Amino acid sequence: MKTLDHVAAVTGEEPAESRRIVAVLPRGEAIRNFVFGGALDLVSREADVHVLSVMPDEEIRGMMTARYASVAELQQIPEVWPVRIQREILDMAHGRWLWSEAAQDRWRLRDYEARNSAFERSKRVIKKMACLPFANRPGLTLLSSMERTTSRLLRTTDEYTNYFRRVRPSLVFNGSHVHCVPATQPMQAAQWLGIPTATFIFSWDNLTSQGRIMLPYDYYLCWSDDMRKQLLDLYPSIPPERVFVTGTPQFDFHFQPEYHWPREQFCATVGADPNRPIVLYSTGMPNYMPEEMRVVEGIADILKTMTAFGPPQLLCRVYPKDRTNRFDDLRMRRPDILFPPVNWDQVWLTPKPDDVALYTNTLLHVALGINISSTVTLELCMFDKPVLNVAYNPPNCDISPVCFASYYKFDHYRPVAESGAVTVVKSQDEMRDALAAALARPEQLRAGRKALIRSMFGNTLDGNSGRRVAERLLETAGIRSRRASA
Repeated sequence: MKTLDHVAAVTGEEPAESRRIVAVLPRGEAIRNFVFGGALDLVSREADVHVLSVMPDEEIRGMMTARYASVAELQQIPEVWPVRIQREILDMAHGRWLWSEAAQDRWRLRDYEARNSAFERSKRVIKKMACLPFANRPGLTLLSSMERTTSRLLRTTDEYTNYFRRVRPSLVFNGSHVHCVPATQPMQAAQWLGIPTATFIFSWDNLTSQGRIMLPYDYYLCWSDDMRKQLLDLYPSIPPERVFVTGTPQFDFHFQPEYHWPREQFCATVGADPNRPIVLYSTGMPNYMPEEMRVVEGIADILKTMTAFGPPQLLCRVYPKDRTNRFDDLRMRRPDILFPPVNWDQVWLTPKPDDVALYTNTLLHVALGINISSTVTLELCMFDKPVLNVAYNPPNCDISPVCFASYYKFDHYRPVAESGAVTVVKSQDEMRDALAAALARPEQLRAGRKALIRSMFGNTLDGNSGRRVAERLLETAGIRSRRASA
């Protein structure tokens, strides 16, 4: 493995104003977005790209080594307990101040998880008491400042500060703000050295459903105008002129014709009959969607009776980050349910290029899709496919304190549920009628789907979000002027 010192040494001693950008890729999905999608390749045409990345396997290492000026493995360097505790309290205080539906749901879930142990209940009470005084804007500002000071004074490595002193980049870019644990050390090292930093807001639910953005970046890239406004509302210290709407490269693949297969090729890959409609069920996270197998099996039972439509085939795409094997029994018992391969390397949760293509073609060739408040809803709407959202719990099953219907109240998803673009299904009996309606009249909510996508994404769904990211990185690094990027 190349060390940081080795990588920095081979760059030589060029002037500080040299055209260098360091990309930090702390998760496999960031590799998909910025390596597979080609954004960093576009940057490398005008600047030397140096990559600090998690390394799922040697194939990906070789791919990046062949493309960029230098590549080094991103190490997850442990930090001392006072820093970790401060960040946990800061994150809790942020959630308590934000108090979105998702934050409330997480608060209740953590209380529930601590219920069976006196020690865990005591820890939970102490943490809640510690965070509450800071659950306001002044308190969050104060605690953030304290956390930044503590992080610097009690740092456990100078590896990345030494690396940046040698490489001397114009910009350091974090490809996923939310997968921040491996990225924290290099990003804060860059900030301590006064090097400009930028980050990509990873997903549409992150600002209201995930935790606080710990590091104060100089520039932010995000999916949409709505996300930009949300970011500025939550973090008023961020200058508006430093937040850019680029779209997200993860959707670029859907709009590039070279990724589209003929229906026969797709059906042969997943074992489906090309002459019968395919219904996609996309599963969710096991901790938030427990016993989801029962929902899937209930839908499969309904589809078997719908002979007027072929009957339809149910294709169940298991959430790529689900490591529980909870669908294995269903896979064995129900050969009528198709389980396509989900080719992600579980090391750093990395999508493989062939899975990217298979997923795009899944969206292209299915008749409709079903899920529980998933981003897949938006992607189905991009392909003008009907969407059914499950808002009922698994039958004959107690999954408290979880309630699937509550997810449609979350700040990021409520506008989708209320948009007229999707059908929110509140019972298994309703599911039968909703399936029949979507199969018989797929055009029924087309206007709502188009309006939703237009309102959320504007003109960014053109397959060129990676190009816009590259242009913004070059611009913020001072390598390309804004006029040249226009």
